[in-house]
Amino acid sequence: MASPQPSSSRVLRTVTSLFATTHPWETVIKAAMRKYPNPMNPNVIGVDVLERNLDTRGRLHSHRLLSTEWGLPSIVIAILGTSRTTTYIKEHSVVDPVERTMELSSSNITLSNLVSVDERLIYRPHPENPEKTILTQEAIITVKGVILSSYLEGLMANTISANAGKGCKAVECVLGKVNVENIVSVQRNIKSPMTTAAAKDLWVAYCCVILGLLFGRFT
Repeated sequence: MASPQPSSSRVLRTVTSLFATTHPWETVIKAAMRKYPNPMNPNVIGVDVLERNLDTRGRLHSHRLLSTEWGLPSIVIAILGTSRTTTYIKEHSVVDPVERTMELSSSNITLSNLVSVDERLIYRPHPENPEKTILTQEAIITVKGVILSSYLEGLMANTISANAGKGCKAVECVLGKVNVENIVSVQRNIKSPMTTAAAKDLWVAYCCVILGLLFGRFT
């Protein structure tokens, strides 16, 4: 019986997801830039900013390297013929404050000769409600000469669909953290003038007491 032959390179599936958050675009972008680490995506174990700059149109470009743990089943690792669990992903994002969009694209570096996952995320204001934000996520899976490609297709498509929901929840989680930080910052700003005013009032009262004692002695 002939052994199974590796399949040729082909696009397996495109996974598209759409989410809406109840926060304005500017707030969501701040959270998206601080998305990792978060408890919803524990597989991301490291984030390194390689480059960040503004172009002539005022758009912010960021290049980052993500270190992740794929956590693939042993049978998938056997199919891919590797024992590596840590993978590296390159990510490029563009924030356009004029058009009010953030576009993020990423692709895996590790094992890219066998399997490629190219993801694209776009954050933009809701067309009917500017106080909400729409997130569109698309992933294209390409297998290059790997047997049991149909099995990998279903597994990776399901994993990406599940992680898409987690990614949206992760942004919500970071938004909660940002809101708490804003509240603490406001409280500190309020307390600081109050503390200064209280100290001044105490000093004035002290001076009045001293002056009262001195004038009492000389009258």
